[in-house]
Amino acid sequence: MRDGGVWDVMIIGGGATGLGAAVDAASRGLRTLLLERDDFAKGTSSRSTKLVHGGIRYLKQGRVKMVMKALEERDLLRMNAPHLVALREFIVPCRNMAEMAFYGSGLKVYNILASGRGIPPSRILRRNDVISAQEGINDASMMGGVSYVDGQFDDARLALVLAQTCVREGGTVVNHCGVTHLSATSPSGMNVRARDTESGEEFSINARCVVNATGVFADAVRTMDGSNNKSLIRASQGIHLVLPSAFLPGDAAIMVPRTDDGRVLFCIPWKGHVLLGTTDTPVERIESEPKALEDEISFLIGHAGRYLRRAPTRADVLSVFVGLRPLIGSSDGPTKSLSREHVIHESASGLITIAGGKWTTYRHMAEKVVDRVCKRLGASDKKCVTRNLPLYGHMTDQGTLRFGEYGTDHHAIVNTIDDEPNGSDRLHPDLPYVAGQVTWAVENEMARTVEDVLARRTRALFFNAQASKDMAPRVAQLMADHLNQTADWIDREVASFNTLASQYQLHA
Repeated sequence: MRDGGVWDVMIIGGGATGLGAAVDAASRGLRTLLLERDDFAKGTSSRSTKLVHGGIRYLKQGRVKMVMKALEERDLLRMNAPHLVALREFIVPCRNMAEMAFYGSGLKVYNILASGRGIPPSRILRRNDVISAQEGINDASMMGGVSYVDGQFDDARLALVLAQTCVREGGTVVNHCGVTHLSATSPSGMNVRARDTESGEEFSINARCVVNATGVFADAVRTMDGSNNKSLIRASQGIHLVLPSAFLPGDAAIMVPRTDDGRVLFCIPWKGHVLLGTTDTPVERIESEPKALEDEISFLIGHAGRYLRRAPTRADVLSVFVGLRPLIGSSDGPTKSLSREHVIHESASGLITIAGGKWTTYRHMAEKVVDRVCKRLGASDKKCVTRNLPLYGHMTDQGTLRFGEYGTDHHAIVNTIDDEPNGSDRLHPDLPYVAGQVTWAVENEMARTVEDVLARRTRALFFNAQASKDMAPRVAQLMADHLNQTADWIDREVASFNTLASQYQLHA
């Protein structure tokens, strides 16, 4: 960035869409720069339901084309990142024969759309079969169920892998560096001013094309060039609660197609914990750290109690996290009816904004927006190659390796843990993370803050907020040793993280 020169494309936003676009652009041979104000996947892209899926509920809305595209992208992601995407069985509990027939027939349509993709078909289960697959289900009024299979992943880890893939393909990615101003310098160029949030250093960047991929913050970025743009985004808030694994001890997840607010409810085993989600609450205020509302918390706990053998209470919740969906639509009507499809918009200044969509279709969205970039640059001959592009760390035989999510870096991280003094020491007895993973995150994964490590390089904050607070002083000390930071830096980092982590805890 200091060396100057002109970038072919500069992308603002280090979430799923921005990182996907950076991978696509770099792999086409474009000189690519991505800037993220905070950390990769700091916002919505680390707060999903961790599913790579077609979206069964969209069939009811008649959006068959969108479901088919999502299923296609699910399969590509399984092929290109097998170390991060796994299959998970889902059970739809049914109270009577009518429900079994209704949901069974709906899932048969899903089967047809997903046929030939190597996914087991849905099937009708008797009551005893449901209990055998998931003993944690409440069988008091259950006649049977319908089983189907979909994909599951770690969203923050995939975002990091996209950043690493972009670098592998020749691109440049920078976190903790926010864009402060945009201006058109010519019909075929823009100037971007950015600021390093750590040092305060400011940069003037020239790019032939700029892409705004900032999710729920897209409208704020669109005002930076002085344009008076009509809003694209209508935000919806979804919360997730994390419980101990004892609430769902089997391998199968539970999917409830119809709740009181019309959304789907998921109860999903996730890395030794249980994930409950999600709600759909329209919000007017866009915040970096949205807060769970009491009504949302009560809604999830109450509904989960109907379908789990052991009904959870507030005291059982280990962590609560909140994400904002960047939906496209008007300011009227319920957000659950809004489409998860994306739009691409070009401002008078030449700023290209891509908004909407969901994690599963990130690659398709990236392809479409970089096609637009190439058209602007007169480089339409540079075709997308990401359909068959293995992502960083691609490994198909990781099996049950303890650090399998690191893919081909598995041996290197094991060596780091072995070489680090006390590198194999657990950071907390309730979580699997060890000291050497902190060293690896700092030296190889661009982690700059305690939050970067505990929220996204590991998922400690999302698994257990109190445990992550207990870990923070040790993590800060380890980071300071590698970053040559002072005791004051350690104190500030721990205090800042504790303030954040308190928002992930439920209080009496």
